[in-house]
Amino acid sequence: MKGIQKKRICVILGLLFFSVIHLAKPQETACNPENSEYENGRFQNVQDKLEELVRLGIPGVVAGVKTPEVEWYSAAGFSRLESKTPMNTCNLQYLQSISKTYLATSVLMLKDRGKIDLDQPVSTYLPDELSTWITRSNEITVRMLLNHTSGIPEYNYLPEYITVLLQDPDHSFTPMDYMELIKGKKLDSEPGAKYSYRNSGFVLLALMMDHLTGDHAAFIRENIFGKLGLENTRYRQSDDYLDNPRLVDGYWDRYSNGIIENSSYLQVQNVKKMVGDDGIVTTPGDGIRFLEGLLSGKLISEQSLSEMKTWVNDAKGLPQYGLGLDLTTIGGKEAIGHSGGGLGAGSQLYYFPERKTYIFLAINLATVTGSPIHSNAEKVINELYLELLR
Repeated sequence: MKGIQKKRICVILGLLFFSVIHLAKPQETACNPENSEYENGRFQNVQDKLEELVRLGIPGVVAGVKTPEVEWYSAAGFSRLESKTPMNTCNLQYLQSISKTYLATSVLMLKDRGKIDLDQPVSTYLPDELSTWITRSNEITVRMLLNHTSGIPEYNYLPEYITVLLQDPDHSFTPMDYMELIKGKKLDSEPGAKYSYRNSGFVLLALMMDHLTGDHAAFIRENIFGKLGLENTRYRQSDDYLDNPRLVDGYWDRYSNGIIENSSYLQVQNVKKMVGDDGIVTTPGDGIRFLEGLLSGKLISEQSLSEMKTWVNDAKGLPQYGLGLDLTTIGGKEAIGHSGGGLGAGSQLYYFPERKTYIFLAINLATVTGSPIHSNAEKVINELYLELLR
């Protein structure tokens, strides 16, 4: 792969993670509505669960809920353990793969404008050179990329990527680098044959949007953030857009032994290079406003929204994923939205139709590595959802 070579580890990762200095994250009041005493009382059990998660070892946690009657936001723990900076509801949280829903929405916007046919091959909308890199790009449709049925290989699984990510966090990955990792590789399955989650597909969609709009991130900022007034949401407006005092520090259980370390440097260096499949940071309030705006028809047509919620089945024959949205069950209730995880964070953003309730939940502990902390917290998180959905 051009420009990427395996390098000797020249720094100890443990030192690397502590090498970046973050400013304290001050409490602000403009990013979320202020909770009333009634709301704080109603959600006292939820607050107790947030604080229990912190006692179990999660550095910090934040939650938001919106129903037709109430809107409530709260936090527990710390946004930065080392300085004992409290987590608050105005901290910027990593959305990780929830970013896919924003990108999918932008694709559907172009579809509504007659610029994209979801059932045309993606090669129709790509630069010629990139089309030749992707095996059978003349058979893989835009829809297949959006619902993870394309069969495209996953760059995130490749040793060539993981090696550089961990040994050289400062390496300047570009979107084309990710595509070069899968250049010419055989598809994992026939196009359209089965569901298999692929970050690679959303990177390719972002490059498609770049080709059609000039800058997919600028398109998202203007047509989604701008239209919904998401003033506390950030995505690639500058190379250092994650250099923000309100952004939480990230942590991970590197050795899966319950001992956490600051992974902020690696987390930031990784996320800021992500396009399409990751990269957005936001507050709980802005996260809920986005999903509510999408599902209430403020961003795309009714037909396009229906297509987003047309589910493909997983290997067990159960409906799993639409176009940038997943269908799941949480707290015994059907939920529509997305989740995300990374090297220093985890997040969930879902709408529960039966309860007409939107919920945002985020932690600043990695969810892509195993940890006894997660095992112990899983029961409490389920209880938290049960309280929110009462």
